Amino acid sequence: MVAAKRAKGLAVEIKNQSSHFQIFFLFLRLFFSSFLFFLPHQNPRSSLLPFSSFSLTGGREEAATGQNLNIYHRCPQRPPLGNKMQKPVQDQRSRSSKPATIHACAQSGDLPAVQKLLRDNPSFLNERNPVMSQTPLHVSAGNNKWEIVKFLLSLKGAEKVELEAKNMYGETPLHMAAKNGCNEAAQLLLSHGAFIEAKANNGMTPLHLAVWDSIRSDDCSTVKTLLEHNADCSAKDDEGMTPVNHISQGPGSEKLRALLKRHLEEQRRRRALEACSESKAKMEELEKALSSIIGLHELKVQLRKWAKGMLLDERRRALGLKLGVRRPPHMAFLGNPGTGKTMVARILGRLLHLVGILPTDRVTEVQRTDLVGEFVGHTGPKTRKKIKEAEGGILFVDEAYRLIPMQKADDKDYGLEALEEIMSVMDSGKIVVIFAGYTEPMKRVIASNEGFCRRVTKFFTFDDFTSQDLAEIVHLKMTDQEEESSMLYGFQLHPSCSIDATSRLIESETTEKQRREMNGGLVDTMLVNARENLDLRLDFDCIDTEKLRTIALEDLEAGLRLLSRV
Repeated sequence: MVAAKRAKGLAVEIKNQSSHFQIFFLFLRLFFSSFLFFLPHQNPRSSLLPFSSFSLTGGREEAATGQNLNIYHRCPQRPPLGNKMQKPVQDQRSRSSKPATIHACAQSGDLPAVQKLLRDNPSFLNERNPVMSQTPLHVSAGNNKWEIVKFLLSLKGAEKVELEAKNMYGETPLHMAAKNGCNEAAQLLLSHGAFIEAKANNGMTPLHLAVWDSIRSDDCSTVKTLLEHNADCSAKDDEGMTPVNHISQGPGSEKLRALLKRHLEEQRRRRALEACSESKAKMEELEKALSSIIGLHELKVQLRKWAKGMLLDERRRALGLKLGVRRPPHMAFLGNPGTGKTMVARILGRLLHLVGILPTDRVTEVQRTDLVGEFVGHTGPKTRKKIKEAEGGILFVDEAYRLIPMQKADDKDYGLEALEEIMSVMDSGKIVVIFAGYTEPMKRVIASNEGFCRRVTKFFTFDDFTSQDLAEIVHLKMTDQEEESSMLYGFQLHPSCSIDATSRLIESETTEKQRREMNGGLVDTMLVNARENLDLRLDFDCIDTEKLRTIALEDLEAGLRLLSRV
């Protein structure tokens, strides 16, 4: 009896569970039916569909804008659902009658349609399409519709085609032609001045993309076209890859690799020859600048060494050699005032920039007052500000010995803090430092810092000028007048004022002490006095232009005599 009751209860329980499962499976069936209703219709035999114009620089592009590169992806499928999913005939007709865009016409090669659209609305010429942000020139170039490309490039009018327009991946029309193997379109674009070294967002040039297409299609024609227009074979993308680097080492790419390497060697030789020609011009300019420096033979020899070394490095790099960075040494200029230390530093800035050692020709001149603060914590920021100003050029510290006190005091001198700040950046390679000052006091600066001699490796002594040197400076100042603000601009020396005659005059009219203390400053004062003497001796009615502008030997003599009375 008990067993019968248990069997009956079990049967009821199984029946209830069965009904629950039926309800659950019915719900699942309804859910999947609804889901399949919204899936796009797909032919069961076409599970692999090609994407159009797969972009090597950013991913796939929309179907209406590019060339089929045979890259596939798998699409979802569903069985046809009968007439319920078919669109009405009226809807299909209305959709097919929708006006074609200029991009669609450019893709299909419909030149008359493109011409009509531009006649009706010239602003369509550079119109961007959705998503890809491409112009009609992008689309026609990427599909090798060369007739449309030719038409767009030849348009005359207010609207000009944007030859270097970039799409969302930073690609120009030339990029589009190159990556799709559209050689005719590429030739047209290049003939109209398309920039052959334009870079996409990932740094790839048209040659990079043409190499990719050549690998895929085994057709080097577009690569050859770009190389004929001197495309840079050594250009690097954002990953540091050149076009040659993108070619695999496997079989099948030997022809393409040999083509690129041959052009790479030709380009290197051409650049080396160009660098050689430029080097000669730079050395001539260097010699011209050095000719304005009186004396200082040792310094001139060193400058020639640096310049020649840097120019040879340019040639080495042009030939493909990898070199380290050459850094000019920091220097100390030792000598009395007026010996040309500041002037030489300015010339040095121009020369080091000329030969590529420094990125700028800027010379920042500072003294103690420009670096040292008046209270604790002021010197560091003040010095660092000047160092920042001098980056890429020369920091010229005049009277550098003033940074170090003559005698040790109880309180720390802030000049030493400024010197330590300068020392801390001298190994960075961002700046060249020149310390200048009297010879004996500068020895104290050198001894005050252990790292000074390690960092400052070149010492140049500026000797006092002789009478002959001063006479040469007189002639330089009178012949190389470039600034109209100069008091002597427009004046000239009489032929009797030769270098030898001027030298004898200086020797007889000045003392050795005067020459040692004033050096180059003696020349400026003498010439100003000479011009004033010219004004004094000329008749007020004089209209002879040569007499009005010519300083004679007697004027120089008068100028020196006035100087000797000081």
